[in-house]
Amino acid sequence: MTPPERRDTEARANPEAAVGVDAVGATATPASLAELLTLAVHMERDAAARYAELADAMETHNNREVTELFRRMSVIELGHAQALLSEMGWSDAPQPGHAAAAESPEAPPVDALHYLMQPYHALELALEFEVRAERFFDRLAGVARSPELREAALALRDEERAHVELIRSWMERVERPLPNWSDDPDPPRYTE
Repeated sequence: MTPPERRDTEARANPEAAVGVDAVGATATPASLAELLTLAVHMERDAAARYAELADAMETHNNREVTELFRRMSVIELGHAQALLSEMGWSDAPQPGHAAAAESPEAPPVDALHYLMQPYHALELALEFEVRAERFFDRLAGVARSPELREAALALRDEERAHVELIRSWMERVERPLPNWSDDPDPPRYTE
């Protein structure tokens, strides 16, 4: 798992990458509502899949409360994807174009998981990527080519902001880990 401090340092060194700007540069900014919502549907689906992975990891460690949170977040993300599809009258989203080619700013990397991860770490990770998604849509609103695109991007940003608040409320209920949380008195042993 990449420590939050290291990710924060990397984000400060390259703030555009930290909010997913590399996925939506000047030439890749969605030019239509359909392109924006295609991007959003794929981001929501990516996030749902990653939340399901986080839930599985927490379930393995018998953390039912956080497992349920991540399963709930996965369902919420899939619900957002479905709502966007319905809004556009699509049965499925078109294949994303060049704007969605990079890793979704909302989906935590799989290598961010740690087998000794505690609930607080999992929530911290989710918070980081929900904030990234919020910033991503905020940036898109700032470069939108039409009032319609700006309004849609702001609505998507506000949905992500609601996710941020949900996760923060869960973080208040979870014990912070001790500094030596990753010390394992019986680490896994690999033999060939």
